[in-house]
Amino acid sequence: MSSTAGQVIKCKAAVAWEAGKPLVIEEVEVAPPQENEVRLKILFTALCHSDVYFWEAKGQKPLFPRIFGHEAAGIVESVGKGVTELKPGDHVLPIFTGECKECRHCKSAESNLCETLRFDNDRGHMLADGKTRFSKNGQPIYHFLGTSTFSEYTVSHAGCVAKINPEAPLDKVCVLSCGVSTGMGATLNVAKPQKGQTVAVFGLGAVGLAACEGARMAGASRIIGVDLNPARFDRAKNFGVTEFVNPKDHDKPVQQVIAEMTDGGVDRAVECTGSFQAMISAFECVHDGWGLAVLVGVPSKDDAFMTNPMNFLNERTVKGTIFGNYRPRTDIPSRVEKYMNKELELDKFITHSVPFSEINKAFDYMLKGESLRCVIRMGA
Repeated sequence: MSSTAGQVIKCKAAVAWEAGKPLVIEEVEVAPPQENEVRLKILFTALCHSDVYFWEAKGQKPLFPRIFGHEAAGIVESVGKGVTELKPGDHVLPIFTGECKECRHCKSAESNLCETLRFDNDRGHMLADGKTRFSKNGQPIYHFLGTSTFSEYTVSHAGCVAKINPEAPLDKVCVLSCGVSTGMGATLNVAKPQKGQTVAVFGLGAVGLAACEGARMAGASRIIGVDLNPARFDRAKNFGVTEFVNPKDHDKPVQQVIAEMTDGGVDRAVECTGSFQAMISAFECVHDGWGLAVLVGVPSKDDAFMTNPMNFLNERTVKGTIFGNYRPRTDIPSRVEKYMNKELELDKFITHSVPFSEINKAFDYMLKGESLRCVIRMGA
């Protein structure tokens, strides 16, 4: 039993007091875990574009003050009542979506959308009692995606925590708790390209490059990267991309450009931007008869997907995915083992590292388009 179990812990956290303003390192109180919850000591966390997106609060419901962060690795400090599969000292990855293992979705081979613990960016409190576990001077501070890893200690539902090999380097495998798994899974688990097929990936950030890596692992013959930033093209070659398309270089829709490059369209397309225009382009660039597009990016709440219904009648298919269809507790430990066995590359996704005291630098790197993943060293 941890010496701090059952007690309020005071620690440092990077608090977003309002949208788009630099995070402030504050001393906060972190309450003990309640039923089916665990309190984690976060050792490494990475900045994901979703953190930036919701921090900016553009097109989404603003909720402040808030502690962001959802791509991380740490150690279990203490557990609440009813937690049986985790114990203090376990090495874990907190995940932004969960797996209760009891609902219809968790028992179905076709879904990873847990009815109780699925992704919910609007919820700022814990499920057990509708309250937050964070506070400062009595003022509640909202959670983000049930993880809030921009804090030295955090509380998560036990169903959103994956226990992993204690020998795994936490500063590397932390990126498996969101971006890399999301992109790679979108290709390998949902698009499922066959060896020799063609794949287009829209958006060459970390998630998009993970989708490209998945296409490379599947044996795609051509991987076409689509992005508005040509500076991303050279880096993308390291992830299997064979050709590049910048929509700004053409006077026709990018889906038409890709169709002309591929004799009617690619076999698979993966959209990783959150732009509804890119979603439509990804769908309309796949070949009729068998083409499949997978949507990964999170759109603004008022966006609408519009396309001619004949695209469906001509046997094109579109699917969506959350977390690459991986089940957090069941599947992510095996992804860690693949990294340990040198069957999965993670290091090339990590381009920067900063101490926790300089967390705002990570935001600067991402906003300037300089980083894929910036790992933040907690306690530094």
